[in-house]
Amino acid sequence: MSGEGTAIDRARFKEVLGHFASGVTIVTAMEQGTPVGFTCQSFTSLSLDPPLIALAPSKSSTSWPRMKDAGAFCVNILADGQEALCRAFAAPGADKFQGVGWTHGSNGAPVLDGALAYIDCSLELIHEAGDHELVIGRVVDLGLGDGVPLLYYRSGFGSFTA
Repeated sequence: MSGEGTAIDRARFKEVLGHFASGVTIVTAMEQGTPVGFTCQSFTSLSLDPPLIALAPSKSSTSWPRMKDAGAFCVNILADGQEALCRAFAAPGADKFQGVGWTHGSNGAPVLDGALAYIDCSLELIHEAGDHELVIGRVVDLGLGDGVPLLYYRSGFGSFTA
């Protein structure tokens, strides 16, 4: 295979892949009755039959290890007015849910108020993937809110204009 064994500069890798615009999510779960969550840009649909999604939390995440044992999580797709919420859930430590409105989804995980959409999942598989884990979730429920998506592009936030 071409390029096998070739070292890729980390900064250049991030720069090039930063040109792929993506939506932004906050993944949530319950840990022994306490809501836990983190901001996740690495999210995608995976399969229609069965309905599966994938996300890739960093191995350095302090939130994801607390969420694994729940066996269920919710992917909250953020709306364009939720940049501050996105930044708050991206920061380590602190009570990220302080002052944040949410309800329990069908699997018990927090569905955030104002989310553009949500996807409740049961934890299907976890694969090692370099400095991240590849997490596959089986969709058990989903729903829509109102608005347009919060987008992430070249280390900045924006919104969609039709």
